[in-house]
Amino acid sequence: MNEKDARKLSLELMEIAEAAYVTTIDKDGFPYTRAMFNLRRKEQFPKLSDLFAKHKDDFLVYLTTNTSSSKIAHIKKNPKVSIYYCKPSDWRGLMLGGEVEIITDKAIKEAIWQKGWEMYYPGGPHAPDHTVLCLRPMFAKYYHQLNFFNFEFKGKP
Repeated sequence: MNEKDARKLSLELMEIAEAAYVTTIDKDGFPYTRAMFNLRRKEQFPKLSDLFAKHKDDFLVYLTTNTSSSKIAHIKKNPKVSIYYCKPSDWRGLMLGGEVEIITDKAIKEAIWQKGWEMYYPGGPHAPDHTVLCLRPMFAKYYHQLNFFNFEFKGKP
């Protein structure tokens, strides 16, 4: 497998994986993993396709979470995270690593907002308990049926 094929397959996996598994480091230094919405999943979030069309060749990740969640507490102490996408039936996986950023840009928060999220964030996209996170990975590791490929990014991918 060459880099071009691995990148293409990695980005495809990001568009079909049912969840994004996010790992932060807790206050005691232990990894803490949880499943989150995969906002790049076209089947579940078709309205975000235009937003991610600008990033079809990179590995940019947006996530939403409650500001009051343990994730935010962990990230404020240590912004290093990993995000994992997988399709177990094909033995495919992609792990992205880097430092996540807390987004304050109102336009991005509005662009990502989905109808129905009021159940999670009753105050809407600009509610104090709604946070958007962004990962511009420093590295990626792709796996598919005994084939591995590593990417390293200098600055933004």
